[in-house]
Amino acid sequence: MSTPTEQRSVTVLGLGPMGRALAGAFLDAGVRTTVWNRTPGRERELVARGALGAASAEEAVAASPLTVVCVVNYDASDTILRREAVTTALKGRTVVNLTADTPARARSTAAWAAEHGVRYLDGAIMTPTPTIGTPAAVFLHSGPAELYREHRPVLDTLGGTHTHLGEDLGRAAAYDIALLDIFWTAMSGYAHALAVARAEGISARELAPFAQGIGAILPPIFEGAAEEVDNGVFSGANNPLTSAASSMAHIVHASEEHGIDAGVLRAAEGLARRAIEEGHGGDGFLRITDILDRRRKHR
Repeated sequence: MSTPTEQRSVTVLGLGPMGRALAGAFLDAGVRTTVWNRTPGRERELVARGALGAASAEEAVAASPLTVVCVVNYDASDTILRREAVTTALKGRTVVNLTADTPARARSTAAWAAEHGVRYLDGAIMTPTPTIGTPAAVFLHSGPAELYREHRPVLDTLGGTHTHLGEDLGRAAAYDIALLDIFWTAMSGYAHALAVARAEGISARELAPFAQGIGAILPPIFEGAAEEVDNGVFSGANNPLTSAASSMAHIVHASEEHGIDAGVLRAAEGLARRAIEEGHGGDGFLRITDILDRRRKHR
């Protein structure tokens, strides 16, 4: 007799590094896994491990009640899902789209799915490929709660933590965009810092331990700043915007003395000085949240 896990089945569309990791985690958990990729050949290792290789996308989605999509963007996923034969095969089945794109694209694809009788959940993967199938993986999901609960047992086999963010199908993508904004802005800042340090004769290896110290002070700052932004009260008692702008100006000047592009930090300094000009010089740095979001009436 088959175990409950063996009776489950899933299809994975897209076999880039992340797609292969997802399919591999399903296989490791004993889930019957069908795979398909637009470029043939990427399925070979997975098939050798027990996956079923489909000859076409429509054959792949017809093999399972649940299809997980992970491709480069929604242009790519739409190209696959909106082909007439695939759409027909998906009717009454569930798609969990783990492709990264904008909240608007997630909502528009969800609307298309509803029009064609396709059950739809959107999601985001917030950790790197090596974490998939381990406790370190982090997944965000949005869409109908009942549909999420139905497929949660299979999704859980991907490991880590899974959080359902609500019924709004663009919400997972919104979290994804906001969190990746933090990551890539921080990485850009680190790259710039390493360039400035190198120009001053400091190696990346020498700077790294001190950079980690800067990173360690950020979590409590994030927590406190979140409360300030939500409440609209931006305390600058310990570090007012006037002081922050002065500090950023020093970095800009030092960078440009070495011929290093300081455009990103110049933009940040410009936002700080705009807030100062609007009478917020005594506020904390997160006052620029309101400067950035011009839809809001500044307090």
